[in-house]
Amino acid sequence: MSGIDVGEELGARAAQARALALLRIRSRALAVVITPAAVAVVLFAAGAQGHLGGAFWDGVRWAVAAVAVVVLLVAAAVAVSVARARPAVSPTVPVAEEGAPDLYRLVRDLADRLGVPAPSAIALTPDCDSWLEDRTHRAHRAHRAHRGGAGREAKETAPVLVIGSPFLWWMRVAELRAVLAPVVAGTDSSAHPDIAAARRFVRGLDAAVADGAAPGRGALRGAPVTFAGWVARLLLRACREHAAEMERCVAATASMRAQGVDYALRIAAQEQVGLAYAGWDRLLTRVALPAWRMGRWPSRLDAGVVSALTELSRRDRLADGFTSRLGERPACDLLEEPGVADEATSLLAARLFHGGPAESGPDWAPVDWQQYPEEVVDRKWRTEAARLHRVLDAMGVPPASAADPAVPTLARVMEHLAGPGGPGEELAAGIGAAVARDDARTPAPGPAQPAPVGAGPDPLDLWGPDPLPLFPLQPPRTGTELLADHVAAMVCCAAVDTAGAAPGLDWLDGPALLVDGERRADLATPVLSLVEDGDPDPLRSWLAEVGVRSDKPVRLV
Repeated sequence: MSGIDVGEELGARAAQARALALLRIRSRALAVVITPAAVAVVLFAAGAQGHLGGAFWDGVRWAVAAVAVVVLLVAAAVAVSVARARPAVSPTVPVAEEGAPDLYRLVRDLADRLGVPAPSAIALTPDCDSWLEDRTHRAHRAHRAHRGGAGREAKETAPVLVIGSPFLWWMRVAELRAVLAPVVAGTDSSAHPDIAAARRFVRGLDAAVADGAAPGRGALRGAPVTFAGWVARLLLRACREHAAEMERCVAATASMRAQGVDYALRIAAQEQVGLAYAGWDRLLTRVALPAWRMGRWPSRLDAGVVSALTELSRRDRLADGFTSRLGERPACDLLEEPGVADEATSLLAARLFHGGPAESGPDWAPVDWQQYPEEVVDRKWRTEAARLHRVLDAMGVPPASAADPAVPTLARVMEHLAGPGGPGEELAAGIGAAVARDDARTPAPGPAQPAPVGAGPDPLDLWGPDPLPLFPLQPPRTGTELLADHVAAMVCCAAVDTAGAAPGLDWLDGPALLVDGERRADLATPVLSLVEDGDPDPLRSWLAEVGVRSDKPVRLV
């Protein structure tokens, strides 16, 4: 037996030991519950046999019996609450086998090579991660409703393989297989009855704690659920160390088992994981977020990550050479309709990270990358410029002396902010309040709609009507930051209207100003000098270089 096999065996035994420790906690809790009933049975049996007679022992027997009944009723209520609690499920887009037969074949072949059960299904997540997710609480209900054979039950209770959608578009097929090997290897531990039972126990407790903390229930209805959550929290606290160590041992065992499959390629593929994460983060925060704030959601985020990472490879010498892989078959070719899957995960990303509605509408429409500069960038600039002038109007700021009072100009903004000790803070506060009012008018997320990726359950139904976004991308911006953004937007509008510039898209930095077809990335510094220091000279020099007329009217929305 090799060292890897020995380590794998030791890791598996350690995981099983921790699972048994968790189950012993469950058994002890059950023992505490039935102890009063057992004592009552002994007392009544002794009385029936002529022992422990008299009025005193009769009173003790009935008192213990009453306590036993109360304890059993309370325990039953707690057990029902734990059983009915709905464990948290990651929001994903399910991929039906008929929609990705090659991907399912790759995963099953990988499971065969590893000697582990194949996952029950595959789903996509708009994130740079992959994992196994046990959804047996749903499978058990379905199995009870539709009895099947042992083989079907085992298939239903196998975990779901969740794959980060950026991996499918950026990684090549061989790289994806290498990255998924240690993940798929974890199905072996999921099939172990003790580990599976321990996980169900912990998930049930966690769900009961969440239900107990959920607001919105009346005192009469909420008291039992709150009490059940308090009991579950006590048990969960006792389980925490064993559960964490069990999962660590399971992960280590899966990693050891996968070392014999594509190990050398996995080292190189892990570099692609880091690169994909960097590009995905930039794409969401710099490119997608401005569109979401404008009521548009890019419908091809995963395709966009390829462009972003290709650009990152061009700019970053450490990533040099990665683009040569693009001649190999991309993993998204394993999907029958990659465009449909990309659109579904893009909409889910918008809901997760921004809180957009569940379906398209007049104020929440998809946008292609070709339309992004005109429909997002230009509209963003003009909307912010219009908001800036509305705040100036509310403050009673007069128009620039050389301008027509009826039209907005950049000169008005610059004259108001120019000079040390100027009213920049008052304007920043006004901008912040205006942004907050506009955000408050944003429509709330609508009801979940089925995802258009083959057949399968509604992915958004798995996580219910929880408030969105679940994972906001950026913290709230300060008034000064918002003011700088709005002044820069006004400058860009003036450049487009008076100097022949154009809105553009930079894959890593988002909205960009193009002058003579080249991106101008040097606008931030002169704008900050004006906003923070009241010094307009750097911005005037920049405007003169580009040929922008600050006294000319600017078109707003």
